[in-house]
Amino acid sequence: METTKNAKLYFGRPGSVYGLVSLLVMLTLTVYQVIMSYCILSDDKENFSELLLYFAAYIIAEWIYYFIFAVVRNKHISLELMAFALSSVSIYITASVSPEKTQTQFAAVFIGLALFIAMVVYMRSTTRTSALRMPMAIAALGLLAFTLVFAKYTNGAKNWIYLGPVSIQPSEFVKLAFIYVGAATLDKLQSTRSLTAYVFFSVGCVGLLGLMSDFGTALIYFATFLLIAFLRSGDIRTIVLVCTAALIGAILILTLKSYILNRFASYRHIWEHMYDSGGYQQTRTLVYAASGGLFGVGIGNGYLRYIFAAAEDLVFGLVCEEMGMLTGFLIVFTIAVLALATAYNAKFARSSFFTIAACAAAGMLIVQTSLNVFGVTDFLPLTGVTLPFVSRGGSSMICSWGLLAFIKAADSRSYSELPHSRLEGKRR
Repeated sequence: METTKNAKLYFGRPGSVYGLVSLLVMLTLTVYQVIMSYCILSDDKENFSELLLYFAAYIIAEWIYYFIFAVVRNKHISLELMAFALSSVSIYITASVSPEKTQTQFAAVFIGLALFIAMVVYMRSTTRTSALRMPMAIAALGLLAFTLVFAKYTNGAKNWIYLGPVSIQPSEFVKLAFIYVGAATLDKLQSTRSLTAYVFFSVGCVGLLGLMSDFGTALIYFATFLLIAFLRSGDIRTIVLVCTAALIGAILILTLKSYILNRFASYRHIWEHMYDSGGYQQTRTLVYAASGGLFGVGIGNGYLRYIFAAAEDLVFGLVCEEMGMLTGFLIVFTIAVLALATAYNAKFARSSFFTIAACAAAGMLIVQTSLNVFGVTDFLPLTGVTLPFVSRGGSSMICSWGLLAFIKAADSRSYSELPHSRLEGKRR
């Protein structure tokens, strides 16, 4: 009876249009996923049973989540629907390019979902958001320092820890701590604009990433720091001063370590290096992505899949080639919508912690997406960062869901203890 009552409320309340739209989105997403599953399974008889199990389990899990949170608990799950859609692209790309790694990617999505739920539940209480500030800051710096000492160089950066058959990129998890510590620290400073505490923490994180030669991730951290600092202080002069100091530091690094500069020597000159490491990946990405047209050549039929890091750093080009530029643009559009939703919901957040954390998370997603998409298309230097929710990689996937938790927590409709009538009044 209770479930029936909630279902009637979901479809019968004044906002029932949302319920019908979300149901339509779920049905459309399911149809898309069934088609993609069929395309992959029809070409891979060797892994048919295993892949069928993963695809079916993913679709069933989506519907279970939808029924529990949208129908029974009567919640808005727009953010989760977008994340499910993007994550499914990652699973299908992985299953097509590296079937043996599908299990790992599948597990990463559900670990990320579990982390997402745990973080949203933990941040339910506004009184405990600063409780983990110092432990998390120490743990973040310690994890990066541990990585610097014990990690091995992989593709020019010392940022991977290998635990038997499993590889972990700790800097992805530190992103969550970076935002949490920044939001908790600056939320606590109600009477001053001082950023000293967070500046030292940020310098430590970015400096350790620089020593690992993980400059793409360091740039994401720095951009996020600027956003957090501006959200709390609103002082353009502070931001300019920090940027100037960072520029001087970057010039000093490039002067002392000239080999780093060689990584960017082919920027805007990739066609002159199309047969060497300077432009091989990017030129192939541009050619093959363009050959896909609007609707793609079909998953499994592309050529970019044979280029190194096709499902990771070059995944946007692979999606455009095999699934079509329309799908590629929809991915970027979806992440942009996440950012726009954040900007709207942050205005009604319960405290500055949630506003800062949500905007920083959305900003990190936008910066990372821009570096990936514009990097492989040569609008920006290629930094080797992943495309959130889409690139193959367990650490990146889990981190993406964690970032989504900050955005979800800023939306007061996520918590039943806040009356919807009061909320709607605020929003109007």
